Amino acid sequence: MKKIILSIIFSMAIILAFGQAQELAPVGGTSNVTLNPGITIPPLTSAPAIVWDNGPLVNSPGTGSGGADESVLQSSMNTLGLGFQTSVGYIIADDFVLSVTTEISSIMVYGYQTGSSTTSTMSDVYLEIYDGQPGVEGTVVWGDMVTNRMVSSTWSGIYRVSETTSGATNRPIMECVCEVNTSLPAGTYWLAIQMNGSSSYSGPWCPPVTITGQTTTGNAVQYTSSWNPAIDSGSITGQGVPFVILSNPVVPFNIYYLVLVFALIGVGIVVKRRFF
Repeated sequence: MKKIILSIIFSMAIILAFGQAQELAPVGGTSNVTLNPGITIPPLTSAPAIVWDNGPLVNSPGTGSGGADESVLQSSMNTLGLGFQTSVGYIIADDFVLSVTTEISSIMVYGYQTGSSTTSTMSDVYLEIYDGQPGVEGTVVWGDMVTNRMVSSTWSGIYRVSETTSGATNRPIMECVCEVNTSLPAGTYWLAIQMNGSSSYSGPWCPPVTITGQTTTGNAVQYTSSWNPAIDSGSITGQGVPFVILSNPVVPFNIYYLVLVFALIGVGIVVKRRFF
């Protein structure tokens, strides 16, 4: 009896702690979809080179309305989305690694507003990059939470659903492209994200990294009034935040280009002397 009471108290504490910072779905139920492992879907944008992909969103390709892909919350979990709304000051952050000095051109992040159509309602995205975990040892090395970095927002072709609601269309996930244009040396960093959308819908919510058969998908942290681990409140496991870091590829030097330039200069000189 004592264990049951403690379990109830713990569950209530989880609900109180995370209910306002997450969008929740009931745990369990009868699944109406067969899940695949997590699948990385190429970004919609015709993008520069991908230097970091923080994890997949799709685990049920083609099963959504109209053949769309789905990001399906597994039945043992109940966090559909993590709060990172500008309106209440929530932020999410996750780490990434650069193996060499990298020119970051842009970063793509993902969010949805419950009840919206596939026309994006996202208006602002704010980004900060830390040199360590926010709230621990990290300090901001780029960005701020006052400059809107978003340059475009488009439906990703993915719906966020639960195992019992496959086919639902009320959580279309938007792909937001954000301009960065900064260079960072090799190292481990943390990307902090805050998003703003239409006040007509709840959210924005960040769909966690989704991998079938895995309840722990990352080590993200979330800021509400302080920084804490971003966990699924059904399985009580750490979650990852999906984002893609892009870099303009560097064109390698080729000695033949230099030879061609000098050849053209030589031809120009000869032509000038002969005819002018």
